[in-house]
Amino acid sequence: MFNFTPLLGAQSSSPASQSLLEFDGGIKILIDVGWDESFDVEKLKELERQVPTLSVILLTHATTAHLAAFAHCCKHFPLFTRIPIYATLPVISLGRTLLQDLYASTPLASSIIPREALSESAYSFPSFRHGTNLNILLQPPTPDEIAGYFSLIHPLKYSQPHQPLPSPFSPPLSGLTITAYSAGHTLGGTIWHLQHGLESIVYAVDWNQSREHVLSGAAWLGGAGTGGSEVLEQLRRPTALICSSRGSGPVILAGGRKKRDDTLLGMIRETVSNGGTVLIPTDSSARVLELAYLLEDAWQAEVENGDGNSPLKHVKLYLASRTSGATMRYVRSMLEWMEEGIVREFEAASSGQEAQGHNRNRSQQGAPAGSTRPDEQKAARTPFDFKYLKLLERKTQVNRLLSAEGPRVILASDTSLEWGFSKEAIRSLATDRRNLIVLTERVGESSNEKKGLGRYLWEMWDERRNVAGADAESSATAIVDASGSEVHLQHIQTAPLAGSEVPLYQQYLARQRQLQNTMQGDSSTALETSADVVDDRSSSTSTTSEDSDVEHQGKALNTAATLSHARHKLALSDAELGINILIRRKNVYDYEVRGKKGREKMFPYVAKRRRGDDFGDLIRPEEYLRAEERDEVDGEDMRDGGTKKENTVGQKRKWDDVGIRNAAGGRRMSNGANKRRRANDGGNASTGPPGSNGPRGGAAEGESDSSEGESEEEASRSIVEGPLKVVFTTESFRLDCRISFVDFSGLHDKRSIQMLIPLIKPRKLILVSGEEIETNDLAADCRKLLNTGSGEAIEGGIDVFTPSIGRTIDASVDTNAWTVKLSQSLVRRLHWQKVKGLGVVAITGRLEAASLEQKPSQEATKKKLKTIKGEGQDSQDNEKADADMDTTPILDILPANLAATTRTVTQPLHVGDLRLADLRKIMQASGMTAEFRGEGTLVINGTVAVRKSGTGKIEVDGGAYSMADPRNTEGGTFFKVKRKIYEGLAVVAGG
Repeated sequence: MFNFTPLLGAQSSSPASQSLLEFDGGIKILIDVGWDESFDVEKLKELERQVPTLSVILLTHATTAHLAAFAHCCKHFPLFTRIPIYATLPVISLGRTLLQDLYASTPLASSIIPREALSESAYSFPSFRHGTNLNILLQPPTPDEIAGYFSLIHPLKYSQPHQPLPSPFSPPLSGLTITAYSAGHTLGGTIWHLQHGLESIVYAVDWNQSREHVLSGAAWLGGAGTGGSEVLEQLRRPTALICSSRGSGPVILAGGRKKRDDTLLGMIRETVSNGGTVLIPTDSSARVLELAYLLEDAWQAEVENGDGNSPLKHVKLYLASRTSGATMRYVRSMLEWMEEGIVREFEAASSGQEAQGHNRNRSQQGAPAGSTRPDEQKAARTPFDFKYLKLLERKTQVNRLLSAEGPRVILASDTSLEWGFSKEAIRSLATDRRNLIVLTERVGESSNEKKGLGRYLWEMWDERRNVAGADAESSATAIVDASGSEVHLQHIQTAPLAGSEVPLYQQYLARQRQLQNTMQGDSSTALETSADVVDDRSSSTSTTSEDSDVEHQGKALNTAATLSHARHKLALSDAELGINILIRRKNVYDYEVRGKKGREKMFPYVAKRRRGDDFGDLIRPEEYLRAEERDEVDGEDMRDGGTKKENTVGQKRKWDDVGIRNAAGGRRMSNGANKRRRANDGGNASTGPPGSNGPRGGAAEGESDSSEGESEEEASRSIVEGPLKVVFTTESFRLDCRISFVDFSGLHDKRSIQMLIPLIKPRKLILVSGEEIETNDLAADCRKLLNTGSGEAIEGGIDVFTPSIGRTIDASVDTNAWTVKLSQSLVRRLHWQKVKGLGVVAITGRLEAASLEQKPSQEATKKKLKTIKGEGQDSQDNEKADADMDTTPILDILPANLAATTRTVTQPLHVGDLRLADLRKIMQASGMTAEFRGEGTLVINGTVAVRKSGTGKIEVDGGAYSMADPRNTEGGTFFKVKRKIYEGLAVVAGG
């Protein structure tokens, strides 16, 4: 069984992608946790509902469309971090910097608490019930928390079959195997192959077959964009191919990568020669690598090797992203994931550096150097070690750049123009007719009600380009004048909660904390952070078993009387408590753990986590006061020696409490200990961007060092303590700049799909991740391509599905199964062979009707019923006997006259799939030498070559030196290899 459900990204203009795959036995696999620039938590409701049933999570690309909601799910969905997560190393590293950039750029990424969730606690706030939208933000994850979440992901390599671990609440995976293959499009982008029983699923969303400057093509034809004629065996004939339809629309600019690059550079040269500035919105982790490498290479070629008249010679090139320094550091350590040309460039640079060191030593000894200085500098330059591209990570640096005069080229995050530095840049550059905005992707819509600025500019260019261009070529490269257009830019600012918003927010937190405690059995992390609590001493105190009841009673919610569905954890039944019954119930000392799994099999001991600073436990001065000084501390009597628990669930607090008073007044919510901790956090946050190493974090060359002090002062002014809400303001301004589009999305086109799908030959095709029009058009073309021949429909053609969001489709492999009984005489003759944990046997027999065996027993049953129950119930008993009769046919041995003729046509069958890597281990264990040479060739003892064809057939080649007398028990190398291959397969034949 295989069911597929798109949670997001099916027949939708939103680029977000989430898919749910369900296999036989209740195994559920979530692929991607994407989001869009709206950051609406309503779009994650179905994902949150599925979290307690998930087995494994897979990630495909380090883009907002594929993992923007990852940190949100880890922080706010209690069981999410307990699910095993798998991705490639580049996706883990670049995804970390992407989310750190996202949460540092816009407060909306924290997501607004839904009105429905607040209304459950708003019984005492009539103003809220009358329709007021408070826009209270959830707690955002810190950069350290984001790094911790990504450290939970298990890294995988390409073409590495792996059997994942199930989550604690998942059924057994029953041999599920996942394998990652290169998808192109992004660094570490993945095509997932999932094998479970008879089901073979290929999940290929957002892939690119073409080879680019930095990225190799998808691995369909062997990887690296090679022009092979056969699809990889592992990706051929899958049960279902899940493919994206985004990018399959009309090709705007034909001509391939070179035409695309020349078009972009031509637009840049024309704009800067007229004194204008070019703004290129892009993402901050994935496609920006291709643009940054292309522009750096163009600047190097024209400035160093040009004739001196290039318009780029005196033009500055910038990359504005809050985590650009950390991103480039990660990228420089992952060159093996890139195109082969990058690897050769790195090797040449390494050899050039060695030559430089050698020549420098010779020059110091008085010998002439062996190479000229420019050649040395060129050879010593490594990929992504930029000379002309300057990195900007702070808002003050970007503002200084935008206020300066002269032509510039700016790469800025992000493509939607809803967050990131591109939003700030367009407001400054839109008033000059000389400036140019180059869109690099088709921008989708986040929702039907709101159209983002990026989508508005894309639609404007698409509508006006046909007027500006006379033919198709001119229309594809048209530069549209946007003069006369007025656009609205939404500003998002944060403000502290005030008035009744504070208790409303606290009641929401209390309810969420109680639900998490119920789900996780007190092992969940506390919802409150330093911005929400005043004192955390309650977490560092330990209680004994004698006063545990008192502690639970003190946690009772004040709102429990009005929220009938909010059950306290002490009111749970024994079945709901599970293993926690050992600590929640008195006089219970035993619990049945046989057949249990996960945490249900371990004693529910939870160690109390003690809070401390860098030097150990926190020292509280109030604990060392003299008796005469303990009269009152912050309004509370401390003579009883008890510890003060502030802002805990159910804790009553006075209005004079420092937490309520300061939250309502918008002042600091902290005592001395938290003040010290926040001061340290603020210092760390101001010295560099999230994820950066060092105080500067990859600042741009040539920038003044005073910007660091200015950014610290700006950060200190912008910090707002306590829980926050967002305030939306709209600004209107006039567009006088020019707009153009060059497709740098790196996605497949319709031609690539039409070429590859007949070679892949899937049994089912599922199209997701695209707008409704392009999905339906591609589905119609695929049905015509795959299910017709010579104009007539082919019998048994494949099914093409186009599911919408939330719709489940059954894409299981088509099988015809019948049930038969084996006779005892046939069972005694079977010889089972084991192949990868499965029993295999060939059976030759004769099928007999069930009535031949069942009729005597049926008559006996009827006579017995008549004797016992009498004649009155005869008809009713006959019906019951007919219903209970087993009608399964019987498979018996062949008669003697048919057995001899049947054996003559029975051929032996080799069952199994012997991998060359396993054969290499077998040969080495047998005392022979075995090593891989070339591509897919295993050479044994230097004389025998073993290859595996695309159809899975194993070919053994050996010369005369590999032969020996076959009558010898040892034999030659050739016969030893053949013998080991046959031992790894099951040879079955009907007897």
